[in-house]
Amino acid sequence: VPKNISLYYEKRDLNETPLERAEQNFDEAGPAIVTRRGTIERLKLTRNLPLTEYRCAQAVAKVPAKVTVLGPDRIAQRFKWEASLNVYKGLDDFVEHIVQIERQIIGELVNAGCKYIQIDAPGYTAYVDKISLDRMRSRGEDPERNFQRSSDADNALIEGFAGVTFGIHICRGNARTIDPKTGKLVPQWHREGSYDAIAEKLFNSLKHQRILLEYDSDRAGGFEPLRLVPKDKIVVLGLVSTKNSDMETVDDLKRRIDQASKLLPVDQLALSPQCGFGGLDSKVLSEDEMWEKLDVIVEAAKQVWD
Repeated sequence: VPKNISLYYEKRDLNETPLERAEQNFDEAGPAIVTRRGTIERLKLTRNLPLTEYRCAQAVAKVPAKVTVLGPDRIAQRFKWEASLNVYKGLDDFVEHIVQIERQIIGELVNAGCKYIQIDAPGYTAYVDKISLDRMRSRGEDPERNFQRSSDADNALIEGFAGVTFGIHICRGNARTIDPKTGKLVPQWHREGSYDAIAEKLFNSLKHQRILLEYDSDRAGGFEPLRLVPKDKIVVLGLVSTKNSDMETVDDLKRRIDQASKLLPVDQLALSPQCGFGGLDSKVLSEDEMWEKLDVIVEAAKQVWD
């Protein structure tokens, strides 16, 4: 495993074609964050990086800082369980242990004063993506069992932390590349499919108070699944792309929020980017573009909710 993961990522044999699926080879050598890796011993927490990030952010923030923690489902999808049976009995054993470790991370965050924690769970869209589902089945996995295990784990992860708001973020991957014709940043993706097939199960089984959904492209489908969201949850619409140089407008965002509000009351809606601006890839928006997109979000939110 290379010491400089970002350098490794740049040298991977990835599809660089704009506006196409960025296919991943999970069996190649490399770090677990981008491949499936086995383990030679049971995992342990050696450093609480989200806690370090929270303390750094809160020291300079004028409002409460939110922290993101990678969810058990995503970690499990990067675990080569079939090569690790001498360490873990299988996926159930591994995921249960991951929950224990991550509860320690969350507990330390809560003790430090963190009141808003987002669980990053982009892998749930694998359960609507044919290629991902076929891969699970080829490894002898039952997608339905994987989904249930993951939702149970996500709920166990956040149980018992009174006074803390938990969100869960779901997307189709933050892959992007540069269009050689225009020099602009343009989207790619890792998974395809609307939320329809999993919406009822997902929205009603998860106990998180906020559900952050990617909605910046046709791959996410329409807003119809929002009708299945319980009344005690807020859906954060990820309408602003973090992987496209094209700039959204306040009017466009207001129009889409209005469309969504026909299926879920506007007081159960919020607005955000579709994913994070960062990542391992050096192909990112410029800092000015990032701030401009954030300014558009803030102005649209003011006009809708003020």
